[in-house]
Amino acid sequence: MARKLPRLQRVLDAPALGSVAYGEVASSLYFALGIVALHALGLTPAVLGVVGVLFLVVTLSYAEGTTTIGEAGGAATFVRVAFNDLAGFVTGWALFLDYLIVIALSALFFPHYLGLAIGVHSIARHPGDAIVACILIALIAVVRLLPRRAALYSFSLAVPALDLVTQLLLVVLGFAFLFSPSALGRGLSLGTQPSWHQIAFALPLALLAYTGLETVANLAEEIRLPGRDLPRSLFAGIGLVVVATVLIALVALSAFPSPHGVTKLGTEWQRAPVMGVVYALGPHVASWVERALRIYVGLTGALILLVAAATSNSGFGRLARSLGEHGQLPRGFGRLGRRSMHSPAAVVAAAVISIVLLLSTAWTTNPVGFLASLFSFGVLIAFTAAQLAVVKLRFSKPAAERPFRVPLSIRWRGAEVPLPSVVGAVATTAIFVAAMATHIGARYGGPIWLAAGGVVYLLVRRSRGTGLLEHVEPAEEGELPEAEFSKILVPMKLGDIGEEMVATAVKLAQERGAAVVALHVIRVPLDQPLDAELHDQEERAAASLAEASALGSDLGVEVEVHSIRARSIGEAIVKATEDTGADLIVLGSSPRWRRQSRFFSPTVDYVLRNAPAEVLVVAFPQGVLEEV
Repeated sequence: MARKLPRLQRVLDAPALGSVAYGEVASSLYFALGIVALHALGLTPAVLGVVGVLFLVVTLSYAEGTTTIGEAGGAATFVRVAFNDLAGFVTGWALFLDYLIVIALSALFFPHYLGLAIGVHSIARHPGDAIVACILIALIAVVRLLPRRAALYSFSLAVPALDLVTQLLLVVLGFAFLFSPSALGRGLSLGTQPSWHQIAFALPLALLAYTGLETVANLAEEIRLPGRDLPRSLFAGIGLVVVATVLIALVALSAFPSPHGVTKLGTEWQRAPVMGVVYALGPHVASWVERALRIYVGLTGALILLVAAATSNSGFGRLARSLGEHGQLPRGFGRLGRRSMHSPAAVVAAAVISIVLLLSTAWTTNPVGFLASLFSFGVLIAFTAAQLAVVKLRFSKPAAERPFRVPLSIRWRGAEVPLPSVVGAVATTAIFVAAMATHIGARYGGPIWLAAGGVVYLLVRRSRGTGLLEHVEPAEEGELPEAEFSKILVPMKLGDIGEEMVATAVKLAQERGAAVVALHVIRVPLDQPLDAELHDQEERAAASLAEASALGSDLGVEVEVHSIRARSIGEAIVKATEDTGADLIVLGSSPRWRRQSRFFSPTVDYVLRNAPAEVLVVAFPQGVLEEV
């Protein structure tokens, strides 16, 4: 018996990964610029630049850790390998918080860009923005649960290119019409405007401008050549993001300086800072150009935020899958959906919790600031742990293959210690201390989130009977728990094998409380039209479907019958699987094909390669000559 099980595929090359890296990180500018400017004032470009350099230093450790381990899960994975399962879970649980906040903020800012673009201002005000955000998060979850489509994949790779074009356009126009060194320095007084407290407050918030590193690292199992492509793509994509972020910040602060300790970028334009730049360009360009820019940038910003929320939901799922496989979350989080290649439990959990986060903070004085504070708590824990894990692995696994190594190492106690990782860990720890001292969200919300995670971890470990620090390895394919199905598709065929497959499908459905879809494909020769008169085949189809329906009735199983015409039986089976929502296909294979160059018939082989569901193939013994 052969089963086609869902698994991640290595399909990403360097250009695709570079595009993902740029899109993931650059998207955060659309919601981070305003909140950082609110506190950093005229130092906003400098703060973003400093944190951007630190982000690149952290990226070095991520590149080494991810390519060394080669598994999805990002920092949680190589922290688990370097230390223990509890440390890996704490890191992963902190990262869950960051994914959820990016989903919530992206969805919350989406209606502001969309409303300004199309002139519907009601959705760009409270509570309209929160309502739209909740609907958007729910829709993303629904789409994530649908079968993966190649068109959606190509679309997600095209959006970063659109983002790059938009940001370059704003930089060029901004430096041509808005940039002013004198405006940048207006009201700037280090230690006063902004104060040292404001600077300490802004540094953790600036990390919000560089989200997405974890999402890219979680693609480790989907990269064709991770050792080569991942580091190149990370440094190229993220380096470009840092430059673009600082340049746009220079333009934005030139347009909205802070002569009196306040900038409109952080107040009036806090929830659509990039649109603020567009409106500032209005007096310098023709009215039709300003309108076109407003529509283009608003729609582009809304689209980019939509994709950011969707990919964060996906990143949450990849991380949940890794934790679920290693006994750190319930088993359901470690299983990919049969039709969507995502864990349904993770998709739903990400949507529900992010909506709760959004609604529970929507009525506070500064909901965006509170969520940004929580984000800094999670990301700083993850960044510090990731860098310490890379250092630890240099000691515990010195002989491990490292396709990429953090440069500038020194030899200490028999190991090559990467200096950038040490310096980066010290820096992120210092910013974490600043965040805990200045941010209410980080100081109270962060520990509460970790405490909730601790309860989850204890319950999961107790149910599995494993220790808190014990390593739990994922089950092999043969050890996977028996799958559950809600709808089983069985293609009908006359003869012994056909009868056996119908009986098998109905019996499986009876045991699991599932329904059966009986499909009879009438193959129409190429020299005849699809609607040609084929009375004999139609009669045989009706008879076989009636037999399947009768068998189902005898065993109390609902049987849905379909008769279709097609040129290719395999293509018809795959399409019917998508149309009916079946999550298992039952096929039979005669021994004739095993005596030839193929193990399976062309039809079975095509279905195995293309089906959006699991496939159960029963290989019959010698003596059964029915061909499938």
